[in-house]
Amino acid sequence: MQLNCVRYTAESVHLDRSYKILICEQKKHYRQRAHANPFSDHALAYPASPDSFDWSVHYPAFADSGKTPAFADIGCGFGGLLIALAPLFPDTLMLGLEIRVQVTQYVHDRITALRATADTSTPAPYQNVSVIRANAMKFLPNFFPKASLTALFFLFPDPHFKARKHKARIISPTLLAEYAYVLAPGGLVYTITDVEDLAQWMRAHLEAHPLFQFVEEQELRKEGKGPILDAVYGATEEGKKVERNAGEKWLACFRRIEVKRINVTPKCSTV
Repeated sequence: MQLNCVRYTAESVHLDRSYKILICEQKKHYRQRAHANPFSDHALAYPASPDSFDWSVHYPAFADSGKTPAFADIGCGFGGLLIALAPLFPDTLMLGLEIRVQVTQYVHDRITALRATADTSTPAPYQNVSVIRANAMKFLPNFFPKASLTALFFLFPDPHFKARKHKARIISPTLLAEYAYVLAPGGLVYTITDVEDLAQWMRAHLEAHPLFQFVEEQELRKEGKGPILDAVYGATEEGKKVERNAGEKWLACFRRIEVKRINVTPKCSTV
């Protein structure tokens, strides 16, 4: 699917005296259901393999760098995490994957507006962030090569409360195998939700997988991941809504570990 033309231009974005962006984020023009069925046959365009995808369209400022995305926000919503992290890691390419048409369009337009009003530093702000409409439950390996990501984010995913809908949850044994494939050893999975049952589900499945190891929040903060954790807690629209309603959030982070393979030499039988 091709996204619509840019709706914001440099002239339509208002700046204050300190040249800070004051974009009027009118989500009412991007009406969309809260969730989408990941098993539906959505009209999606996806590459046959990661090597065939042209990332320069999404990151023109990095066209000759050979870089590919290192951070992936699965179900990025309105892009709050991406916008918060982009200036903190200007040399790291970040990608949001969102299945809903209008929400994807909103994030696309938002990034375009931020790029249009950015300063002239190198690399310019927000050149390292982009979004695509994609179904991560079906096509994640089509976009990302093996061990290419250093961070995967699952922030306030659809809880799918009914037991018969649990198969649609974004964390499952089958999908964890794909996440382990695209994550580099040492890479991190960040999960957060305001639904306790879903928090227990995600943690139990990640703990049961041999390639993921639970990491305490304090340990990650000691490693310098504090800014990322702060954004995970409070940068998304969902996270802010939970705070307004004085709700509780459950965070769980896991590191992609490398397991040594044991080569077993078969014994030759004699007749």
